[in-house]
Amino acid sequence: MLIACLAIAAVAFAIGRFTAFGAGTPATPASDSADAGFARDMQVHHAQAVDMAMQIYRKTDDDELRTLSYDIATAQSAQKGEMYDWLVSWGLPQSGGPLMSWMSDADHAGHGSAASPTSDADLRAAMGMATDAELTALAQATGTPADCLFLDLMIRHHEGAIPMADAVLARGSQPRVLEVAAAMKAGQLAEIDAMHSIQARLGCR
Repeated sequence: MLIACLAIAAVAFAIGRFTAFGAGTPATPASDSADAGFARDMQVHHAQAVDMAMQIYRKTDDDELRTLSYDIATAQSAQKGEMYDWLVSWGLPQSGGPLMSWMSDADHAGHGSAASPTSDADLRAAMGMATDAELTALAQATGTPADCLFLDLMIRHHEGAIPMADAVLARGSQPRVLEVAAAMKAGQLAEIDAMHSIQARLGCR
């Protein structure tokens, strides 16, 4: 009887422990949640940053800029892959709804753009993304003009990411999402400072 009672008590204790652990686990985000919206939109944002960074990495003669562009490309490629995996693990589609639809009007205002962007082009502009014409100009530019154009575009691109990180930090629920967003914000602010320094050294406008 004593052994049986001890066994029952051990099972009850184990069940209680597992229940307690489960109670502290955040629920899977909904498709319209800030966590999911951030994961989708930041993948789009990162994809363009990686493309621009690799373009300048291949053709710049500036060692500091080559190192910075490589760091941007590798870090954002890794983050993009992780965000893809989040959506897979949550059982959510990789796309859903217009860009920035998970953010409030107050969040949008942080981008310093039109109050209510509606078209995809407007939304991309609000996120600080380069236009097709700007990407073509970057692809065609060489030498210092290419370096300076890249810096202009990437500073604006990074600045567009900060309000997105702030929005998910305020509205998100997933610990790993919040951890990545905080690290992303800190890293991109540091890179903005580094790019301003390179601009000054190169004599960009």
